[in-house]
Amino acid sequence: MTNDDLLARLKALVGKEFTFAAPEEVGRASIRQFALAIGDPNPLYMDHVLAGTSPHGGIVAPPTFICETNQYLPGPVDEEHGSLNATDIPTGGVIRMGNDYQFFRLVRPSDVVTAQWTVAECFEREGRSGRMALLVMDKTFRNQRGELLATNRETYAYRLSGGGRP
Repeated sequence: MTNDDLLARLKALVGKEFTFAAPEEVGRASIRQFALAIGDPNPLYMDHVLAGTSPHGGIVAPPTFICETNQYLPGPVDEEHGSLNATDIPTGGVIRMGNDYQFFRLVRPSDVVTAQWTVAECFEREGRSGRMALLVMDKTFRNQRGELLATNRETYAYRLSGGGRP
């Protein structure tokens, strides 16, 4: 695929929506493992006895858990391309450039998450190493009651010219 073909393919995605509904609850083990992976020993994430005495009344997840774990995806997620494999979005040569998180409710082990992704925009930018396409996605996360948990405006970059990997 040429760089112009890639740009055209990315621009054609603007407005496209993807919805993913988790097949099961988040679970305490997933929250604990995520907290350990990010190096946050907060007992609200791991100690159900102590967390039960908190104002939250039980285990809660670290804020970025909902936006970073992709637990709601229907199939396997590989390390190279992650969650983009579950969409029509090209996976080759892409790099995550940034996130703009907003958190509304704490995620609990009993939550069943539905995520909706919308491709918001695609535009070109000249970088130090050449032309690139930036793809912006708006992601919304809700629990089984339809309550808004979080939003994330995420930007991906694709190299259109220049050498090396992005």
